[in-house]
Amino acid sequence: MNFLAHLFLAGPPHAAAYADRLVGQFVADAVPGRRLEAYAHAPGVQAGIRQHRAIDAFTDQHPVVRRATARLRLAGHGKYAGVVSDVFFDHFLARNFADFSTEPLPDFTRRVYAQLGARQAEFPARVQQFFPHLVQHDWLGHYAEVAGVARALTGLSRRASPGSGLERGGATLLADYDEYQADFQEFFPALQAYAAAGYPGP
Repeated sequence: MNFLAHLFLAGPPHAAAYADRLVGQFVADAVPGRRLEAYAHAPGVQAGIRQHRAIDAFTDQHPVVRRATARLRLAGHGKYAGVVSDVFFDHFLARNFADFSTEPLPDFTRRVYAQLGARQAEFPARVQQFFPHLVQHDWLGHYAEVAGVARALTGLSRRASPGSGLERGGATLLADYDEYQADFQEFFPALQAYAAAGYPGP
């Protein structure tokens, strides 16, 4: 669910095959591993999907993220702790976007919505279904507010197993806000460096 981070890490907009990488980063969770080549004919889209998966693997094993998810499990989020931490980190990226990019967040989101919208016909069916809502309600921009985090997690709770606790995510964030912010500030520069090491090649 950390759409903002994945789209931000798709690479500099002037890089070769950036538009393809952006699509790959966005749709990766909806593309089964064995179907990568069958779904994504463009090498750049395949590279974006692979990069998305590499970022997820790096994130899941990082000690700072493990510390955050351990705290979230104690707060009652169980197997969904990773989902919650992803959304929390998107919140802090949105709140501190100027620390990581010279492009203002509203300009970034408008550009990304337009670039993805031009390729919407290529998305897997379930991504095509929710993409208009993402744009209409500016999910990426609204991650900057705790209310946006709470809304996103409440929406996810409707599709999660009973007892996920996702609907309490906003309250969890507020309860230990400084700790999660410190986790993000320690982790995200390392993630940026890891992702940047993959540019400009696949």
